[in-house]
Amino acid sequence: MMRTLVVNSTLIDCVSPDPRPGTTIVIEGQRISHVGPDSGFSAGPDDQVIDLKGAYLLPGLWDVHVHPDYHSLADMPLAEQVTLFGHRLQTALMDSGIVGFRCAGAHDYIDVAWRRSFEAGQFTGPRLFASGYFLTTTGGHFLTSGHARECDGPYGFVKAIREGIKNGIDHVKLNLSGGILGPSWDLHTQSFLLDDEIKAAFDICKLRGFKVMAHATNPQAVKAAILLGAHSIEHGYIMDDECIELLLKHDVWLVPTLAISHLTPGQAKNKWESLWTQQRGMAHALCCRAEAASDTHTNWFAKAVKAGVKMALGSDIRPLKDAALLEMGLWTRNGATPWQTLVAATRHGAAICGVGDELGTVEAGKIADLIVVGANPLDDINNVRQLQMVIKDGQVVSDKRPVGQP
Repeated sequence: MMRTLVVNSTLIDCVSPDPRPGTTIVIEGQRISHVGPDSGFSAGPDDQVIDLKGAYLLPGLWDVHVHPDYHSLADMPLAEQVTLFGHRLQTALMDSGIVGFRCAGAHDYIDVAWRRSFEAGQFTGPRLFASGYFLTTTGGHFLTSGHARECDGPYGFVKAIREGIKNGIDHVKLNLSGGILGPSWDLHTQSFLLDDEIKAAFDICKLRGFKVMAHATNPQAVKAAILLGAHSIEHGYIMDDECIELLLKHDVWLVPTLAISHLTPGQAKNKWESLWTQQRGMAHALCCRAEAASDTHTNWFAKAVKAGVKMALGSDIRPLKDAALLEMGLWTRNGATPWQTLVAATRHGAAICGVGDELGTVEAGKIADLIVVGANPLDDINNVRQLQMVIKDGQVVSDKRPVGQP
């Protein structure tokens, strides 16, 4: 088997926070077979050698809270939406180095369809973990997105979950509460499910062995989800000290999605954020809602970081090639170090999706999903934008190194 030697790299393996210059990575097939100093390994006559000239090698990035673009079937036929989602996913891999996504709601199971296509090798794309529809109540959260399914009563939720399982989902996305961006009756301060509805939903997930990705935006919803066995809490815009204690006690993930409350024109702090907010053109009333929620969101995010809550990086915005990069910038501005942010976007991204033993760090035996960037992201997390190369399953799928560099 031909080997690929990636030499003269500065390795950030996302196990240790200390970069390791002069490192060689050996890839055989899909996997990393060796990690060590350049001086300790020499290339054979049949080996492919990639000289990084000191550039930074690290695990590929993950975004563990995403949706396809928001279009109703009246706006865009389903076939076009499926095609657009696939294009967005492939572009995110090739242009931004995002090797894994966890979906938080997609109508008509288009996330399942693309996961199967990527896994079958029909197209080159990121790893995708599918939820199908996100489940809410009649008059629930984000009905205009096209990705919500309205359920009512215990058996309404049970039936929807069973249908999702039948259609090939990986996890269940359950909305316990409202959101920041929506109509006047869709409020993140309010919880939506009755006790018997939420219990039935969690009961069937436990029986069938499916993890619950719980949209929970206020203390009541966060606590209910944790105590019923949620795998992850999404958003956590408003929490209290008991929420933090329960997250730690029950070892539950938190995915804070800072972009939802922080990316408005009035809060943009750099050129990337300014350009994104201009292009998004969010209505003034929604900007006001986001800005009114941002300080509280920041407070509980920072407290969770300080307390050592398990956290993974998810954006909840589009386009997918920009979303994780913007979210990483927000993490470092709101209480996380570049190291904590990078771990959340690599090792923890793989772990929350249940594949931490195979992916998320640069170690011998793991699958070679890797990126190369031109400057140290531990100095400035935005250096992940200096993407030079993407390796997926041991194969170079994108090479953007400067012209003249072999």
